[in-house]
Amino acid sequence: MLHKFTPGAIWPDTSGVHINAHGGGLLYHDKTYYWFGEHKIEGRAGNKAMVGVHCYASLDLYNWEDMGIALPVSDDPDSDITRGCVLERPKVITNAATGRFVMWFHLELKGQGYTAARSGVAVSDSVTGPYTFVGSFRPNAGVWPDNVSPDERHVPDPAVVQGEFSGGPRDVVDRLNILGRDFAGGQMARDMTLFVDDDGQAYHLYASEENSTLQISLLTEDYLAPAGTYVRAFPKRHMEAPAICKRQGRYYFIGSDCTGWAPNAARSAVADSVWGPWTELGNPCVGEDSEITFGGQSTYILPVAGKDDAYIAMFDIWRPENAVDGRYLWLPMRFNDGRFELHSVPEWDLSTFG
Repeated sequence: MLHKFTPGAIWPDTSGVHINAHGGGLLYHDKTYYWFGEHKIEGRAGNKAMVGVHCYASLDLYNWEDMGIALPVSDDPDSDITRGCVLERPKVITNAATGRFVMWFHLELKGQGYTAARSGVAVSDSVTGPYTFVGSFRPNAGVWPDNVSPDERHVPDPAVVQGEFSGGPRDVVDRLNILGRDFAGGQMARDMTLFVDDDGQAYHLYASEENSTLQISLLTEDYLAPAGTYVRAFPKRHMEAPAICKRQGRYYFIGSDCTGWAPNAARSAVADSVWGPWTELGNPCVGEDSEITFGGQSTYILPVAGKDDAYIAMFDIWRPENAVDGRYLWLPMRFNDGRFELHSVPEWDLSTFG
């Protein structure tokens, strides 16, 4: 039995096998934590979805039982989630009204690189699945964000905004109206997370507009689709890997610059409303290797059940040359004076929170 976290080390499940749930998120349900993440295979082939979304269960956050594949990829070549697609950052939330479990993820169609930039949705009546794939789409087609500027509230000439752009910061992207380009077909949605507020309303946060701007979108009451209300956050800041939590009535955010698999300095922000405005707080990491987030990239913020003011920031250490060897970097968040810090420690346990 494990009784501590060892950030960056091999993390065996209860069968002794390294946990295979990358880019994941956690769900607390009926006194049990469920960890959903990308199942990787060996080598660079593991950077594509060859198996599906893996699920693990734990009572204490240290020891995880393998619950199997919650959402398998399809053998149907015509399916959006056919084997060999890119399926990233799965998150699962519970809909109290319907009693169903809803999974969202970033989806890239097989053979199309990162040009599809779609959101995938799946549902299940059981927390561990199997989940049924509902479909994929680009969110908020035909809808302008609530805080769009007058200059960007138009659909530009396609010839002006044509071309393929990398996922990293590019000055040319900042000069183009990507929001307007994608108005009719829906907004790009890459790295993402889900957040359910105290009132039961759920939100989808995702890197959009060629990764240049984060968008925050309200979901419908059944959590299966965008509700048609959304805002742009951190415009032209080129953020990805969003994670969010709510503490004492304020919303805290962790994100990343866009540097592919290579780690960079984390970013943090705070707001009094999930809609913003968001105030950036800089890199929350402190100490050696803080400029590369200790080698990791944010994926989720977990409020620890039953403990007061206890939040765990979850990061992935990517190993793209051998994807299955990716590691997990879980760190306690230390709040002080309206901001938070993250310190790298070789090992720690939940007594850190008192």
